[in-house]
This record gives sequence, structure tokens and C-alpha cells, in this order.
Amino acid sequence: YENFNPEILSNYDEQKIEELLSDQRVIRNRLKIKAVIKNAKAYLKLKEEYDSLDSYIWSFVNNEPILNSWSSIEEVPARTDLSDKISKGFSFVGSTTVYAFMQSIGMVNDHLLTCDFRI
Repeated sequence: YENFNPEILSNYDEQKIEELLSDQRVIRNRLKIKAVIKNAKAYLKLKEEYDSLDSYIWSFVNNEPILNSWSSIEEVPARTDLSDKISKGFSFVGSTTVYAFMQSIGMVNDHLLTCDFRI
């Protein structure tokens, strides 16, 4: 919605929710729509405190990537205590999704010890 503009999304009201619930182009789930609004508000709050999502996320690791030393793919977790912690305060954004995000931005390096792409 609204090109994911959190300033607009955070101001959605019950009338806008009802409008979206009748829009066939979107997933018409009241809880998910409310989660978008809640997450926009949470994002704006953390942005106010940390300046950016980037600063917030990287503050959990003191701006240093976590370099794991896995020998096999079976050792690589789907979530961690840290991803549990980061996912708190958001709706429909679970620990597994957050951990995948952490991997994708280089916050955690789970390349196996035998991987050519390991840094």
C-alpha cells in the first residue's frame, strides 16, 4: 500500500482498513492490514531513535558482522536468540524471516567453512 510509505501507512484508520478489506488486489486479512499499520508505526519510532533501520539493525552487533564457522548445512540455524530479539515489536515478521534478512544484508555470515564465497 502507498508504495510502503510508513508516514502514510501509520495514519491508516478504520475506514481505510474497511476499504482495503474490499479491495480484491490485496490480501484481505484484517490482522495483516493492522500489522502493516503497527509495523509502520514501529518503524517510525525506531527511525526516530536510531536515525534509520540500518542503524537500528546493525546496533545489535556493534556494526560488525557475525562470522559463524559451520562445517555442514545442518548446523546453520533458521533463527537465533538475536533474531528472536530483533523480531519483537513487529507483527507478522517472525524470527526466521529476521534471520534470513540478517543473512541477506551480511549481518551474519553463515557460509560453510568450505564455501568459496566465505569472507
